[in-house]
Amino acid sequence: MSNPSIYESPLSSRYASDQMQYIFSPDKKFSTWRRLWTALARAEMELGLPVTQEQVDELAAHLTDIDYALAAQKERELRHDVMAHIHTYGAVCPKAMPIIHLGATSCYVGDNTDLIVMRDGLFLVRDKLIRVLHALAQFADKYKSLPTLGFTHFQAAQLVTVGKRATLWMNELLQDLAEVEYRISTLRLLGCKGTTGTQASFLELFEGDHEKCRELDLRIAREMGFEGTVPVSGQTYSRKVDAAVLATLSGIAQSACKFATDVRLLCHLKEVEEPFEANQIGSSAMPYKRNPMRCERICSLARYVIADAANPAYTAATQWFERTLDDSANKRISIPEAFLAVDAILNIYENVAFGLVVHEKVIEKHILDELPFMASENIMMDAVKRGGDRQQLHERIRVYSQEAGRNVKDLGLTNNLIDLLASDPMFGLTREELSAHLEPSRYIGRCPEQVSDFLNSCVYPVIEAHRSALSDQAVELKV
Repeated sequence: MSNPSIYESPLSSRYASDQMQYIFSPDKKFSTWRRLWTALARAEMELGLPVTQEQVDELAAHLTDIDYALAAQKERELRHDVMAHIHTYGAVCPKAMPIIHLGATSCYVGDNTDLIVMRDGLFLVRDKLIRVLHALAQFADKYKSLPTLGFTHFQAAQLVTVGKRATLWMNELLQDLAEVEYRISTLRLLGCKGTTGTQASFLELFEGDHEKCRELDLRIAREMGFEGTVPVSGQTYSRKVDAAVLATLSGIAQSACKFATDVRLLCHLKEVEEPFEANQIGSSAMPYKRNPMRCERICSLARYVIADAANPAYTAATQWFERTLDDSANKRISIPEAFLAVDAILNIYENVAFGLVVHEKVIEKHILDELPFMASENIMMDAVKRGGDRQQLHERIRVYSQEAGRNVKDLGLTNNLIDLLASDPMFGLTREELSAHLEPSRYIGRCPEQVSDFLNSCVYPVIEAHRSALSDQAVELKV
């Protein structure tokens, strides 16, 4: 805690990683401004404007030695952040000072930096998605054949497997990953478009040479690692880009919240639990509790991101003509905070996915409580093969099922459906023959094969393509 008397965003102090915080830090922002000014000067020199190599070299030598105190002083004097940093840069680059920002408007550094920072944030998000997929893939493969109750409406339905359920979480993450990669691949730099997007200032500098204006844009884009620039713009890039990026982050939050909610429900059933450390306290009042606080935190942060995604959508919808400034304050908050929150969500997701605890005996008990009902159709067909009347057998099973249900729900007894059926000569089946229908593996369909097919065809190729994103070190949560 740097200053306990001043508010600090919990996303910085409690949740987000140092890597993501750096991406949205002043150092990253203002050093990127300087990189953009250097790229502009270099391209202008190469295209024949009166900029010298000595000036470009001077700019390149001072990308990171930023005097923040001087910048703050200049901003108080000038009431303009870009001009304040031009003067601060010029203080250490006196030879280059006359040509810094030549022909550009504030959005040249502001908007281009925002795009660069979002791209770098998406790269980090992509890597963390890969690590979560890697963790879940190991879990799914390990438990691909372990039967468990499937639920519809949170009521017991047909059996699935623990591993198959994990593939549902992973499939949504793969959709999110595809969205992230699409956003990265389609991001374009704003480039040098001028005050209303016409490039008039650069056309003047290049004495009417349109090709040099085009080339200036392309050279700067390449230096900053982009394939090109937006084809047309006002002074700013379209704020729909911000809305699309945060929609992608919202999608990740939705997927993570679904996973965390499922785990919270499974924790209640005592079937699967999130990691719980030896000295961890689940409740200040009830020492025995093992609250699923990590998954609850995922859900909490996800709710914030999903709501935050509305901010750039409203901003995009209310822009005026070629430029208005009511986007600035909102962008400074909504975009960084969304990235920091998703970063925190994925950190927790990876931590939980690697440490999930499966209680197989509890799962087996829950299956056996419900399996007699699920086996009733197979039992009925077996009895028909032995000469029984399907319709009469169906009615008997219906009546016995209700009786067994009352025993379980009203009397707290075990499910005695098999005993009831064994005592009815209409079925012609012994208790041993009836019990043979209670083998859970007979009711999981193609779950093991589906898991293997999904991992081999969809997940492992993606992980292999991004193997550099994997880490041997377990993610460490701040809190």
